[in-house]
Amino acid sequence: MKYILACVVAFAATQPVVAGDFEKHNISIGAKGGMSLSRVNFQSSVPQKMIGGMVLGASVRYIEEKHFGLIGEINLEQRGWNEDFEPLEGYSFKRKFTYIQIPLLTHIYFGSDRARFFVNAGPEIGFMIGEKTSSNFDYENADVNEDFIANYRKTDQYTLTVEHKFDYGISAGLGMEVSINRNNAINLEGRFYYGLNDIFNNHKTDPFQGSSSMSIMITLGYNIRLK
Repeated sequence: MKYILACVVAFAATQPVVAGDFEKHNISIGAKGGMSLSRVNFQSSVPQKMIGGMVLGASVRYIEEKHFGLIGEINLEQRGWNEDFEPLEGYSFKRKFTYIQIPLLTHIYFGSDRARFFVNAGPEIGFMIGEKTSSNFDYENADVNEDFIANYRKTDQYTLTVEHKFDYGISAGLGMEVSINRNNAINLEGRFYYGLNDIFNNHKTDPFQGSSSMSIMITLGYNIRLK
């Protein structure tokens, strides 16, 4: 995955260099909002479902060559996991983290001035600014619960301290943009994020050797052309 990240960064960095004489070069700013569905890739495995969260953000887009551009964003996103207790019933545990994320994306588009489809892809960094845990049982003393012992469930993830608040990974999305007029447009995007850094420590003596984030974001945005 690190080689893929390096290739994406190199590709994005070359886009302004190859720009030619294209009359429709423009700069636009935008805002968006939506939801995310996320989970944590634990090693060893933890049974879980996707957890829903909020996404809010702002962006700057620069297009100089036909079909290509660059996008810089700053977003607020909630990620985490929702534990799956089947076949047990009546238990609930959710741990949610709030991130400020900064993606730098290559923007590839095709279509007409009125409507176009696009692909966004590139690296992303993020920093955790908050976390929240919700549960209907005493998760700090889960090992004393007979149901957990009988099913050999891992319980370390309930109380582990987040050691790595800085995150980095790869984002890729597909979407559609519709122009209202020359300077205003709305867009809908679905985006996938794969984290490359672990939330918790991953030494051999630690409970998990992996704990990276994964999320799917669906957002509705509004762009205003400045130039």
